[in-house]
Amino acid sequence: QVQLVESGGGSVQAGESLRLSCAASGRIFSINDMGWYRRAPGNERDLVATISSVGSTNYADSVKGRFTISRDNAKNTVYLQMNSLKPEDTAVYYCNADLRYYTGFNSRQRGNYWGQGTQVTVSS
Repeated sequence: QVQLVESGGGSVQAGESLRLSCAASGRIFSINDMGWYRRAPGNERDLVATISSVGSTNYADSVKGRFTISRDNAKNTVYLQMNSLKPEDTAVYYCNADLRYYTGFNSRQRGNYWGQGTQVTVSS
């Protein structure tokens, strides 16, 4: 019923930038928080940044000042602008959305969804 599709990953040199996008589609009624998480090899999935429906943001300490999360509510899309990338930013990045979707003519249900992940590789 709902799908999150990420794009924008790739391989870059340290100090360069990338911009990730994640578009939600389906029978969506509303989207609450959206966010980005990442999983480096051998690690668990960690929070990178979140943004509320009204634009309040939260960042992991390791990315503050370098990454910026934003969203376009009209397009159901969340972005992650990543500047001054470091090798330790290498990971699979996943987007997440907490949302309500239609299950019938006049019914809605809340769900939490993940994208498929996009690889970001930063070399020194």
